[in-house]
Amino acid sequence: MSLPDQARQALEAFEQGKGWEQRARLLMQWGDRLEPLDETEKTEANRVHGCESLVWLVAEQVEGLWRFKASSDARLLRGLLALLLVRVQGLASEELAGLDLREWFTQLGLERQLSPSRSNGLHAVLQRMAELASNR
Repeated sequence: MSLPDQARQALEAFEQGKGWEQRARLLMQWGDRLEPLDETEKTEANRVHGCESLVWLVAEQVEGLWRFKASSDARLLRGLLALLLVRVQGLASEELAGLDLREWFTQLGLERQLSPSRSNGLHAVLQRMAELASNR
């Protein structure tokens, strides 16, 4: 499966990052790029449960392809969400369902930084994306 352009850029950026400090800084920079959610989008219906932090996910399907927006109150998690979104933007439902999230974060060199709670949170986000995709 070929990577979207932004996902390839992320991969290149993180391959350059030496050590956790640099990667953490990169993560926060990516998080700052997230398209901000409108306050009206931060609703209970858009909240992802299973995350320790507050996380919201907004999805729309355009011509069969998914567009997502997400946000969190936690800075590192926003970075992880940004990296998840660059990987899933514009995918069809079947591609979304077949995505191996752990492998993506392993490629980025971030899997060891995914504490069990962060990992669970990201999986909850991916699961929510899959649910939204299967309902349409």
